[in-house]
Amino acid sequence: MTVVGTLLGLARLAAGWIRRALGPAVAVVSPLGWIVLLAAIASGAVAWLLGWSELLYLGASLAAGLVIGAFFLIGRASFRVGIELTPRRVTAGERAFGRLLVSNTGARRSSATRLDLPVGGGEAEFAIPPLAAAAEHEELFAVPTSRRAVITAGPAVSERGDQLGLLRRRVRWADPVELFVHPVTTLLAPSQSGLVRDLEGAVTAALTDNDLAFHALRPYEPGDDQRYVHWRSTARTGQLMVRQFQETRRSELVLAQLVGAEGYARDAGAGGADRIGGAQPAAEEFELAVSVMASVGAQVVRERTRARVVTETLELRTATVTALLDDSCRVEPVAGLRESPREFIRRVLARTAPPSVLVVVAGSATPIAELRAIEAVVGSGTRLLGLRVELGGQPRISQLSRFDMLTIGELGELPKLMRRVR
Repeated sequence: MTVVGTLLGLARLAAGWIRRALGPAVAVVSPLGWIVLLAAIASGAVAWLLGWSELLYLGASLAAGLVIGAFFLIGRASFRVGIELTPRRVTAGERAFGRLLVSNTGARRSSATRLDLPVGGGEAEFAIPPLAAAAEHEELFAVPTSRRAVITAGPAVSERGDQLGLLRRRVRWADPVELFVHPVTTLLAPSQSGLVRDLEGAVTAALTDNDLAFHALRPYEPGDDQRYVHWRSTARTGQLMVRQFQETRRSELVLAQLVGAEGYARDAGAGGADRIGGAQPAAEEFELAVSVMASVGAQVVRERTRARVVTETLELRTATVTALLDDSCRVEPVAGLRESPREFIRRVLARTAPPSVLVVVAGSATPIAELRAIEAVVGSGTRLLGLRVELGGQPRISQLSRFDMLTIGELGELPKLMRRVR
């Protein structure tokens, strides 16, 4: 077994060495080139076995095509390619432009080259003319920004090969650059984001022996801190009395968006793949939910309130408004989530202190029973606020057990509803 294992290990090492050695050469052969190569070998083999000179001529012609194509791979361009996107961050619907700058860094005049530049789900082709040494060529292009997304431009790739497409050598010239298309947001007035605002913490119903908010006096028990003995009451009653406090907590908000695709109504005719990158298009209702989440989250960050902004698949950064909006570009609907909203919130709260406010963003197709089930995993000291998006629906505020439930039909209604619920 040891000998067999050693032989297998040596075979794997040899195969890896051959793959690394021949990999660059094999990579230049296109699928059509492999077909021509196999046809040439088969024609030669049949001609040798049967003595058919016609097949011998066919095999030789096919092989000659590959040999001639190899001459088109000789030489290498010396380029410096830069990709610029201006601006790097836009709101959905705003215009963004790209710039491709190609410089010849070689000592000789370059030949005409074609550069392929992937942009989102598409690919742009640029014909680069011959460039003298140190010369530059600039190409401008527009970037589609109609929908929220992270659009990647690049890498720029040049292709060199024969006219028949038998052999191709692709060279990567520049790293990809990201463009963040932020969701449309609305500005909320200060202190209208449903937050608890305080200097020292939010007073809760929990009692503690050491805090700031005085609650009552109680008899001394062994182990109590003597610093909190109330001497005047002790002298009056003849029994040691100590102060008792209400626990205070620093204001903290958890903003959670449900991203299960089944929880959002889909648009009519949304079955195509018209989204950048070829992904299945998200319903407009889901995009409205992301805008609501981003609007509330941005206001929370502006007010410097401790907060967590999460979805089932992503935790967004909250250091700055820009970081939050950048991460919101990556929020996508997910089909077939097995985790229920209740389990999702349980998992989120298990890793944080009990928050002052829990805000849940959901779609109109999310069952009410699933939202009510969230209450079972949230402590009584946490305020519950539900933001239920219903595209085109009537704005309203309703009470769902412990939830203050806001129904939002369009983004412009959010500031007024938040003001009313406050």
